[in-house]
Amino acid sequence: MVPIIAFVALIFTWGRYPVGWILAIEAVLLIGSILAAVHHAEVIAHKVGEPFGSLILAVAVTVIEVALIVTLMVSKTGNTSTLARDTVFAAVMLTMNGIVGLSLFVGARKYRLAKFNPEGTGSSLGSILLLATLTLVLPTFTTSASGPRYVWAQLAFVAIASVVVYGSFVFTQTVKHRDFFLPVSESAKHTHASPPSLSKTLISVGLLPVSLVAVVGLTKVESPAIEAGVDWLGLPPSFVGIIIAIMVLLPESIAAVRAASQNRTQISLNLGYGSAMASIGLTIPTLAVASLWLPGTLHLGLEPTQIVLLTISALVAVLTVVPGRAKTLHGTLHLTLFAAFIFLAIIP
Repeated sequence: MVPIIAFVALIFTWGRYPVGWILAIEAVLLIGSILAAVHHAEVIAHKVGEPFGSLILAVAVTVIEVALIVTLMVSKTGNTSTLARDTVFAAVMLTMNGIVGLSLFVGARKYRLAKFNPEGTGSSLGSILLLATLTLVLPTFTTSASGPRYVWAQLAFVAIASVVVYGSFVFTQTVKHRDFFLPVSESAKHTHASPPSLSKTLISVGLLPVSLVAVVGLTKVESPAIEAGVDWLGLPPSFVGIIIAIMVLLPESIAAVRAASQNRTQISLNLGYGSAMASIGLTIPTLAVASLWLPGTLHLGLEPTQIVLLTISALVAVLTVVPGRAKTLHGTLHLTLFAAFIFLAIIP
């Protein structure tokens, strides 16, 4: 019932500025909706099997993320030219270092080594790095337009390339080489409970999008309070995007850590890297089309500090993925990179 109650509360408060006690109630409903989203996503994943389950949650959350970015760009006052870039980059750093790092740390600490398939995971990582370079790094260095942005022809090319790369990866993950994205631990393969019934699965299919809409919608309602808190703490305005990205991706974070604690690290990596890839491969093409009517310009190019963080994250990720198993040290390295990203966002 929590997602339904949260959705009703969202309807009555959308576009308004609720008083403090209403915001407190909706904050509780927001947390409940996040937990509900995790539950329903896991029910669906258990029914359809992996890697389809991880793909469903990654795509569902990304679709809602796109809607949130577009809504904020339309409704937010002031300069919104870097909002999409900051949100997508925050999502990439959260997934590549936060979700993956915490999952590796939990899995390795509990089972000594977190084991996964390097072939499938390497394909995910390679796709992410290509998409991130095309969409977030190259705009900083192109010269056809002033500022870190693409002209329309360049943006159209990158949007098409992103869709092609993401579509090719999904085909590889779900059809051509599905076995590369399944858990490698024998104990993880043989300890599943019976799949949920059809009726229970259909209920989850209906309530998962309701939960996700409630999560993002209530996050949007709470955003003025978040902005006021960020301003009161003296943090940069861009930090609001990081907070929203963390809240939106919290369902995937919880699901990934839970999978790692069950010795299913491959599922955790599917969720982390799949979310990063979907965040770029689906968000940028959609925003490219939306930029035809969205106000202002679309600045996608990263700042030098952000490029350095992305480069180091890529190098550490490659060294983590190649062996096919990770120690707690690998998780610590990724979590340290994520902490550096948060710290430098607070004190640029």
